[in-house]
Amino acid sequence: MRPFIPDIKTFTLTHKTLIRDAIARMDETAQGVLLVAGPDERLVGTITDGDFRRGVMAGINLLNPLAALLTLKSEPMRPIPITASADCPDSTLLHMMVELRLRHIPLLDEYGRAVDIALLSDLAKDFQPGFQAVVMAGGLGTRLRPLTANTPKPMLHLGGRPIIERTIEKLRNAGVERINITTHFQPEKITDYFGQGDAHGVEINYVNEDEPLGTAGALDLLDTWNETLLVINGDILTNVDFTAMLDYHRTHHAELTAAVRKYDVDVPYGVVECDGIKITQIKEKPQLQFFVNAGIYLLEPSVRDRIPKHTRFDMTDLICNLIEDKANVVSFPIREYWLDIGQQEDFARAEKDIESGKFKS
Repeated sequence: MRPFIPDIKTFTLTHKTLIRDAIARMDETAQGVLLVAGPDERLVGTITDGDFRRGVMAGINLLNPLAALLTLKSEPMRPIPITASADCPDSTLLHMMVELRLRHIPLLDEYGRAVDIALLSDLAKDFQPGFQAVVMAGGLGTRLRPLTANTPKPMLHLGGRPIIERTIEKLRNAGVERINITTHFQPEKITDYFGQGDAHGVEINYVNEDEPLGTAGALDLLDTWNETLLVINGDILTNVDFTAMLDYHRTHHAELTAAVRKYDVDVPYGVVECDGIKITQIKEKPQLQFFVNAGIYLLEPSVRDRIPKHTRFDMTDLICNLIEDKANVVSFPIREYWLDIGQQEDFARAEKDIESGKFKS
């Protein structure tokens, strides 16, 4: 099994490496962790996928060096890297990872230099993340008519197969074994295509809404919900790392995590700021940045009691109620491909992105 990482140098950067370049390296190595070494090659820190996302939420400049991200990590409540010696037994490493909810542990030699990274995915081949999923597929897709006149929106074909099939495939690859699909409009077109999920390597259950219950109301119809639940809208095309999102959710001990996407708005006019009648500042055609709801959520079973029965109730209603009750609700910034296929132009863009390879299926 060892080494876990054949070439540790590909995972090792310095504090001078630009954050932008480090993100590209993390995408290339695809293990969700990078090491930061000092001039003497001793390990000085680790950078995880979650660290990058927290940096985005903090407004960090991607052209800054990794030192800026390490400083952000060193603030209160940020734990120092957990490491082990290179000769640490696999059984001990596995126990540490399960106990501390870690996916990686740097392995050091006697001089404090990283020589390998223990990976949970290798130590526990049968390890499952411990969450099930719900794909919301009950919408009418009114804005996509006539394409959706006789077809549920998630069943529209892109690149030769339904939108929702790509989502199910990505959930399966993330370790999700049980998927619930909510239906309303022409449910038989979904159930006939997917059946019980055997051909897709997952167990599929269906929750049919006689009347639309909203993006949260349908969750109360689930037979069982005793573990973390991933909820995703059925009309989304995305390469979001669901496993990284789960790690982020658990690291922050959240009751609900909502994926968010940065959205830029170019104002075509000069924006004037005033204090009473006095002009204090003017900005010529500024670009404003917002974070928008991406339609992907992680929820703990504890929130189920907050969902009213047999009543239309959207996820935004649930989030507002949780915030009002001082629950721990956190955001997970998406940096991967994401597209909400809500209108005709979105569908055309999705087709183009699949054909060009911009969306990696």
